[in-house]
Amino acid sequence: MKNWKKYKLGEILTFGNGKIKPKEEGSIPIYGGNGILGYGNDSNYNGKTIVIGRVGAYCGSVFYENKPIWVSDNALAAKPKGGNNTKFLYYFLKFAELNKWAGGSSHPLITQSLLNSLEFNICDNPTTQTQIAQILTSFDDKIELLGQMNQTLETMAQTFFKEWFVDFNFPGFDGELVDELPKGWKKGKLREFFDFVKGVSYKSSELEESSKALVTLKSINRFGGFNFNGFKEFTGKYKVTQELDNGDVVIAQTDITQAADVIGCPAIIENPFKYEKLIASLDLVKCIQKTDYFSKLVLFYFLNQKNFKDFCLSHTNGSTVLHLRSSEIPNYEFVLPDKFTIMKFDKIISIIRDKIILNNNQILNLIQLRDTLLPKLMSGAVEI
Repeated sequence: MKNWKKYKLGEILTFGNGKIKPKEEGSIPIYGGNGILGYGNDSNYNGKTIVIGRVGAYCGSVFYENKPIWVSDNALAAKPKGGNNTKFLYYFLKFAELNKWAGGSSHPLITQSLLNSLEFNICDNPTTQTQIAQILTSFDDKIELLGQMNQTLETMAQTFFKEWFVDFNFPGFDGELVDELPKGWKKGKLREFFDFVKGVSYKSSELEESSKALVTLKSINRFGGFNFNGFKEFTGKYKVTQELDNGDVVIAQTDITQAADVIGCPAIIENPFKYEKLIASLDLVKCIQKTDYFSKLVLFYFLNQKNFKDFCLSHTNGSTVLHLRSSEIPNYEFVLPDKFTIMKFDKIISIIRDKIILNNNQILNLIQLRDTLLPKLMSGAVEI
């Protein structure tokens, strides 16, 4: 293949170690093995940088930044040598699936020595590299734009909630529950409106190719919301009450993040890959509607507030792995507006939610097309 030659990665990239993350918070992204894990006040790499997960479950994950960042000790950094295009090499490393080369079984590890020694057929023509990078970047730019649109829409929905139910109608809503309520409003506990079911416990041997999938802890974004990367195909047994449909709400009852960013966070279920069945895993609690006073969609916004997060943290134990006592969730007390106000809010956020789902479908289509093109472009099977 023209312009494709065999190189060791050490011939085209310079690798560097990460360091323990800064203690002081700031605005500079801190990269770990699974992407941004926080923000600090200092950087150890600048400009176009490739970040590679070094150890553990996310070993071999690849990220790209073109600004000051801090690479933590759970990751490595890479810079191009000569006239090689950084963005092209970023996509090439994603194509190379570096996790396949990791050493160790129980604790996978990628080292600089290993990376330097890996040998691949790589395009060495700077013009072709740039053209390939531009094609793939156009997909990622559109995906990022749609993601930003969804963030804006979600912010709008949260703003509506805050204006209707916190600041304007009921100033005391976001603090202690008060005795004087607006006309038609009332105090209530979650158990009056929803039942709560724990997800299924499973064995690793049951995680096999299937038309059914578990929705796992990885399906919950930090600070709430749904992540499409959390599905695990599943062949085990489960109860009907543990099945999940589009629009169902789940709550994370386990957390492995150091800052407890996930515990108690809600998410709205989507099934973009059209699995025959989705099932809640043991790390999640499913919310089952008992009355028509308010919908599961409205429930999500009531749960996605600081009050509920604080309540969950107060009923959490554990050090390395946090566990929320799910039996306490039904006891959460909150202020419920009158039904007419809730119906108006539901109508508005349903329109916003439909737009978010439409954008998510476009994102997945773009991801699938990009990932189909990636190996063809990186192997030279498709000429520019």
